[in-house]
Order: sequence, then C-alpha cells, then structure tokens
Amino acid sequence: MDVGGTKVALRVHDHTGSGGTAEDTFLWSASSDAAGDLELLAERIRALLRRHPSPLGGVGVAVPAVCDAGGTVLTWPGRPSWVGLDLRAALAGILPDTPVACADDGDLAALAEAREADCANLLYLGVGTGIGGGLVFAGRSWPGPARGSFEIGHLVIDRAGPRCDCGRRGCAQAVASGPATLRRAAELRGREVTFPDLVEAAGAGAAWAVTALEENAAAVARVVVGVCELAHPDLVLVGGGFAAGAPGLVDAVAAHVKELTRPGVAPPPVRPAVLGGRSSLYGALLLAEETFGTVRRAAG
Repeated sequence: MDVGGTKVALRVHDHTGSGGTAEDTFLWSASSDAAGDLELLAERIRALLRRHPSPLGGVGVAVPAVCDAGGTVLTWPGRPSWVGLDLRAALAGILPDTPVACADDGDLAALAEAREADCANLLYLGVGTGIGGGLVFAGRSWPGPARGSFEIGHLVIDRAGPRCDCGRRGCAQAVASGPATLRRAAELRGREVTFPDLVEAAGAGAAWAVTALEENAAAVARVVVGVCELAHPDLVLVGGGFAAGAPGLVDAVAAHVKELTRPGVAPPPVRPAVLGGRSSLYGALLLAEETFGTVRRAAG
C-alpha cells in the first residue's frame, strides 16, 4: 500500500512466479476524518482481495506520516485527523490474519529506485506536493527504520524563506515543492498560476515561468549538494509528479549541482527517476519482501 495524503495505491503481487497481480487507486474524501478514511481503505482492500483471493503472506505500507516506534501517528499535515491514530492496530483490524510492516514513503521510494537502477548507493528526491526522498547506502535505507526516516524535505536551505507546514522557515519543502514553485510563479506573473499554466508558459519561454522553474532547480540542487557532501552517493535520481511534468527541470538541477560542486570533487550524475508515481508503491512491496519474504520483485 502507498497511503498518501490525497491518494492511495494498492497492489497485490503473486510471489509464486505466476505473475498474477491486482491493483487499485483511489482518492480520499476531502471532508473525511480518520475513521471515514479507514472505512474507505478497508472497503477498497476487501474489493481488491476479492479479485485476488489467494492468502496474503504479508503487507508493506508506505506512508508519509511521522510515526513513533509503536506505529502511532505523531504528525501528518496531509491528514491531520490521523494524529494519535495507532496505525498498526488500525491495519491489523482491516487485515487481522496478515502481518503488516510500515515505513516512510520516501525511504521506500528510494529503495525501489535503487533496485531498478541496480545502484547500491543512491539519493532519491521526490518533488511534488512536498519534497520527499531517501538515501540508500550499501543497498539499505539510511539511517534505517529503527532510527527514523530520511526527512530530506525538512533540510533548512533558506532561513529567511517561507514557513513550512512543520513550523520552521526555509525548509526545502517550503522553498522547492510544487505548490511553493506555483506560488513563486504567481508572484512573478502577478496572478494565479496552475501547473498546466506553468508548463505551457515555460514551453513558450515566458520569463516568469522560466525564472520560477530555474529557482526551483537551484533550490533542489542545494539540497542535493548538501547531502552529497556527507553521503557521496553514486547516483542521484529526481522524481515526483512535479519534477516529471516540469519541462527541463531535472536537467536544470543537474546543471546547478555541477556549478555548486567544489573543485576537485566529481559531481554525481543526476537523472530522472524511472518508476514515476509508483516508486513508493513498489518500495512497499520490497518492504514486504524484506520483512516477510513474500515478494520477489516489485516491478513488472
């Protein structure tokens, strides 16, 4: 399961080698609370399992919420009514006979992208509604589930920058996410900007759109270079819905990374992520494989 703030993706994968799969994607109701969300989640899971009736060996769950070691949601700006929810207990109520493992969606996306790229040391950034991502070191998530998630979106890159939903100013998420870039574009244009507006205007060379995307790329590059100074990944992949749809954004990030890299240090290659919006979902399947030994391959 990839349980997002607005959308949920489900996939059942047959690990026996027959290749059988079943999938479902749905949106949360904007007005629903945690109880309503869980009721809808249970309904969609049961409907999916009716299409794939074999017993489940285990379930991996990707979630952007910050949870404590016991699985209780501590913060989740995308679904604030979930704060205080015992997520593991809630999922056990939906799937009482199935072991469940949960992890951060960015960490799991990085694992899936690293597997797909066959790269054991990789930095992944997802630029979308927020900034997420993960670091894979020697083939495993760093710092690891027992030590917390890799919250790259909350690196402070501009102490005078806009306020983040975490309460601080200048987090990468507040500066370089999709909504942050649209707000910057609207200020430059002088009126509201939608994502299709931005894409169309950037393609036509409109100065306000080009500038907004260039500033986004420069901000993402600052994040990349800061992490690379510490972790030295072999490859950097940039994904997420905003990055995938914004023309030339990943190439611009790569160019800024090269400019910011210190003399004598080789910049890592920066490329588009390959799994698109499915990286966290495939990462959740990898989590099930590693935890329960039930899935052979996420993609496919």
